[in-house]
This record gives sequence, C-alpha cells and structure tokens, in this order.
Amino acid sequence: MKPIEKISKLRGNKTATTLIMGILNVTPDSFSDGGSYMEVEQALAQVRQMIGDGADIIDIGGESTRPGFTPVSIEEEIARIVPVIKAIRKESEVLISVDTYKSAVAREAIAAGADMINDVWGGKDDPEILDVAVDYACPIVLMHNRKDSEYKELIQDIKSDLIESIEMAKSRGVKDEQIILDPGIGFQKSKQDNLSVLRRLDELNSLGYPLLLGTSRKSFLGYATGLSVDERDEATAATTVDGIMKGIQIVRVHNVKLNKRVSVMADLLAGRGVGFDG
Repeated sequence: MKPIEKISKLRGNKTATTLIMGILNVTPDSFSDGGSYMEVEQALAQVRQMIGDGADIIDIGGESTRPGFTPVSIEEEIARIVPVIKAIRKESEVLISVDTYKSAVAREAIAAGADMINDVWGGKDDPEILDVAVDYACPIVLMHNRKDSEYKELIQDIKSDLIESIEMAKSRGVKDEQIILDPGIGFQKSKQDNLSVLRRLDELNSLGYPLLLGTSRKSFLGYATGLSVDERDEATAATTVDGIMKGIQIVRVHNVKLNKRVSVMADLLAGRGVGFDG
C-alpha cells in the first residue's frame, strides 16, 4: 500500500486502527532525546527498535521545536536528516515522516525517501512547503500553532486557525486525502489550555480530517503529575487512550512499545479494527 493510500484510508474511517508515530530527533537539544541519535548507526538502531515495538511511522526531526529552541540553518537540518532517511529506506519500508516547517528541507527529505511532511506551523511559516506536498502527492500534517496565545474561545480559535491552514493548502493544490490535522499540544498554549484541548478533542472531528495527537513527555504532563521528562510515559499513555476514545487516529510518541500496547486495547474498546465477542 502506498503511503498516501495508508493515510487517506483514515479519512472518514471510524474503524481504522490507530497508527503509532515514533519520534526520532536527530538533534543535540530536543527536550527528551536530544543528542542520543546524532550518528546514523545510533539512529538506525533506535528505528529498528521502534519498528519492532510496533511503530507504523518514524517521524524524523533535525531541529528542536521545544520552547526557546535555537534555529539551525537549512543546510544543517538537511545534513542531519537526509543520511538517516536514506539509511532507513535502504532496509525498511516503514513510513517516514519529516518533522520540518521549511520547504527546502521537506523537498530534500522527500526526495531522499521520506513519505510525508509534519509541519508544526501548518504551512503558515513557509507556504512553499505545501507545494512540496503537491509535487510529491504526499501526506502533510498541518499542526495548530500561532504567534501569540491570546484566545477568545480556545477550541473555536484552534478550529479557525486550522481551517486557515486547510484553505491555504487546498488553494495551492493539496488534496483532502493528503491532509492530517494536529491540535498542537504544547504550542502557544498554557498548561490549562492543553488540558482543555485534550478534554474537547472530539470537537475537532467536525473538521473532517484524520487527527494526530502529540503529547509525549511534554511539560504539561509534568505539571499534572510532578514527574520529570523521563518519567512521563504512563501519563502520555493515558492521553493516548483518551485521544483514541475521542477520535484521534495517529499518536506521536517516544515510547512506542507502551503506546502500541495501550492503543490495541483502546482501539478495541472504541470499536476499531477486528474485535472479538465474549
């Protein structure tokens, strides 16, 4: 099955099982795994582990987007991720996502063998990234983000912002079946905003696109539990289960094994996939 087909079948399909997107940060400064996978062999070993644990997609990032991150040049970002993408593609057919908001990086990544784009700015920082999605007919995640955190009505404002991204994408030729939406947990949202979004995730189903949830080990989980970054996997899994029950179809996580295991049961409870009686 081609990548676009695997993603497009999620649209309007309430029985499709949840896809697990494993995070691979090829960066020195990401908040959870920064510096761990800078070498190609280190990255490959982690990818093999995630695939073995049940990852459907590997999301590769070459620039941290944590609060206060230091931007890197296009050339440096490409140099970090392209060798890893090529190495993965040589030995696996796993779906590869490139986590970037820069069109030049996305174009090089897709040309190297990546299958989809994950844009934390929803096409609004560098709109030419939408042209890359059109040129390669690949899926693109449009995440909610904005320059400020002044909301009149949180969920309605998030919807409006996402609709702007959708309309921008479609105006440049991106098709509905290519689009995935992400509510942008942790981006220009207070800890209370993040909890509010999670409580009302089901309201985003009205937009009519597959939804991706990225909560893994984020700081609001630390506020809620009092736990450090490396102790937040169970809290992440709780949001995975809740998200699945509210219609999320892709979860982006660090701990693939745990989230795969909980998603199997959550999918069954939500009536997704092949169930059993009794």
